[in-house]
Amino acid sequence: MKLAIFTLVEHIYKDGKYYGYAPYVTEMNMWSKYADELIIVGLKSKTKDLSPIDMAYTHTKISFVEIPLFNIKTFGNVLKTLRIYPSVIIKMLNVMRKADHLHFRCPSNVAAMAAPLQIMFPSKPKTVKYAGNWKPESKQPLGYRFQKYIFSHPFLSRNTKVLVYGKWPNQTKNVVPFMTATYSNADRIPHKAKDYTGVLKFVFIGSLVEGKRPLYTIKIVEALLQKGYKCQLDIYGDGVLKQTLQDYVSSNQLEDHIFIHGNQSKDVIKQAVKQAHFTILPSKSEGWPKAIAEGMFFGAIPIATNVSCLAWILDNGNRGILIDTNLESTVNLIVKHLNKVDLQTMSKNALEWSQQYTLERFDSKIKAILEK
Repeated sequence: MKLAIFTLVEHIYKDGKYYGYAPYVTEMNMWSKYADELIIVGLKSKTKDLSPIDMAYTHTKISFVEIPLFNIKTFGNVLKTLRIYPSVIIKMLNVMRKADHLHFRCPSNVAAMAAPLQIMFPSKPKTVKYAGNWKPESKQPLGYRFQKYIFSHPFLSRNTKVLVYGKWPNQTKNVVPFMTATYSNADRIPHKAKDYTGVLKFVFIGSLVEGKRPLYTIKIVEALLQKGYKCQLDIYGDGVLKQTLQDYVSSNQLEDHIFIHGNQSKDVIKQAVKQAHFTILPSKSEGWPKAIAEGMFFGAIPIATNVSCLAWILDNGNRGILIDTNLESTVNLIVKHLNKVDLQTMSKNALEWSQQYTLERFDSKIKAILEK
């Protein structure tokens, strides 16, 4: 079987191997092991260096079809996209003709361009991994809504499964709830009671960008410190706000309590969430909140905004703390939980839920989809 992947992930070619963002490549290695040949339609970096969060594809027969980076956010970019559109269409159509299974990574500009083209191949099996927020009533960009409409439409996208995070009412037959995973059965551990009376360890894992609200995370922990709680916040990730966060920590004398570690390997992250009391992610939008699920796997109680499928993941507060964007109310809610809620039970509930979704279960779901 020839498996074609249409993706916006930027790739690096080095020493005969293709590298990309590790969580994405980990999943793609699981998909591609059931294929004889892998065709990647995506972006290739000319300047980017390998980082601790990059990983190599394991497939031995990879064809890479490079397309240029494009977007339609400005008038100039629209004109540029129109110029390259014919050549990209030809490349995509050629891949769609050759491949036996088409796999689209959404939401992305690449998938948006490919969405109307796949209509010409109604008999080919197709999967769409929608990594964004599928919540029907959420406000989303026009491009996202376009992809959701095309791929979920049973007539326009025949023989298609759209894999989405969470369970939502009134969906078409194309839409299938599909949970991802980071850890294996061997990583499972029994629940172990944690001490919530000493230093409370918070972990933030994510890009240091406005949408993930890392500064708000720092202010939450700062407010808890001001209320007399012993706290430590470890921040893992990189992004444009890194210097801003470092400056805030320094100017507010928080260096003994808040630590910004940058991008780190999977093993470092694993040890961090194992030791954490809480994982915190007050982001504006999420698809699959990977960092939250990883922490829950080891009993770290999640603290997250009520976006996307997070209310479902946290069982409306039984497996974690759902917060808003008001600092005072958020801190008061966390304090209330620290004083009155059975945190051991909440931690156990989080662990038991997350440990359902292992790599082995994920792999069996992928296999079942590709073999149909």
